[in-house]
Order: sequence, then C-alpha cells, then structure tokens
Amino acid sequence: MRYNIRGENIEVTPALREYVEKKVGRLEKYFDNISPSTEAHVTLRVLRDEHTIEVTIPMPGVILRAEDTHADMYAATDLVVEKLERQIRKHKTKVNRKFRQEGSLKTLFAEPVNGAVHEDEEDKIEVVRNKRFALKPMDAEEAILQMDMLGHNFFVFANAENDAVSVVYKRRDGRYGLIEPEVE
Repeated sequence: MRYNIRGENIEVTPALREYVEKKVGRLEKYFDNISPSTEAHVTLRVLRDEHTIEVTIPMPGVILRAEDTHADMYAATDLVVEKLERQIRKHKTKVNRKFRQEGSLKTLFAEPVNGAVHEDEEDKIEVVRNKRFALKPMDAEEAILQMDMLGHNFFVFANAENDAVSVVYKRRDGRYGLIEPEVE
C-alpha cells in the first residue's frame, strides 16, 4: 500500500510519517489481494490544539474512511486505526453473510486466522424508518437553502443540471458538500 500523507497546520515529521504508515499498515492483514497501487490518503490537521487525523482508503467495491480527534496526534492515529478495524470487521461480517458466491466482495477480505466470526450487537444494521418523497428538480444552491430551512444536515434532490439524484450535506467545518453519482 502507498501512503499519501499531508499536514494542515502541522509539519509531517519523518517520525510522525513512520508512525502513521506503521499503524495504518496494520490494516493490510485484513485483505487477501491488496494491490501495491492501493493508496491510503491521510490528512493530519491541527486546529485549536486539537489534533485530527482523517484516513481514506479507496478499494475495489468499498471505501474505508475514518476520522478522529485527540489532544495528541499519535493517540488520534491509534484511535482512527481502531475505528477502521471495527469498520472492516463489521463490513466483513456483513459481506460474508450476504454474498456467498465467488468473485464478490467476499474475496477482498482475508479469512480470520482462528476461523472465528466476530459479530457484536453493533454489527447488526436495522432500518427503523422508511421515507418516500417526490424529488423536485433544482440546483445545488436551492437544495442547500431547502436543507437549511428544514434544519437537516443533508438533502436529497433531483439535480436540474444533470438530471441525476444528488445529495448536498453540511460539513463539520460549516461549509457544504455535494455528492453526485458516477456511473461506471
């Protein structure tokens, strides 16, 4: 796995880079066929004495992403790797339960050494509410206004610019994001 590590308001020292690569590199044991071209995108950020690390690893069929904040960047790194490990175990359990055929996402994850299947209560996913609504064609700016009027942190809409279903969302930094589908 390759590492793209960048810092915002922090210098990425060789010691810090080595620590992050070692800790994030532990995730490789969960995968059978990880490509050498797989790239882990790591952003280290310091804002008001809070050290935040964000890790994104795009893989075939799944994107692993986690973020954590701590007073110490090394501790934040440990916490984010624990989150990613929980995500992987949860996703692996789901994939093994749902996809039994060869050639699916199931082949992405390595089998546990002791053969145990780890499944916690938090691994169970339950849909507790189902909503249906008409999608009104609008642009992203109008969708953001609608989202803010409703007091929500995301809003699904029919994008008038490309006739696709899109999502606007409020980011933690107070700015807005737009999610648009990409057909492969």
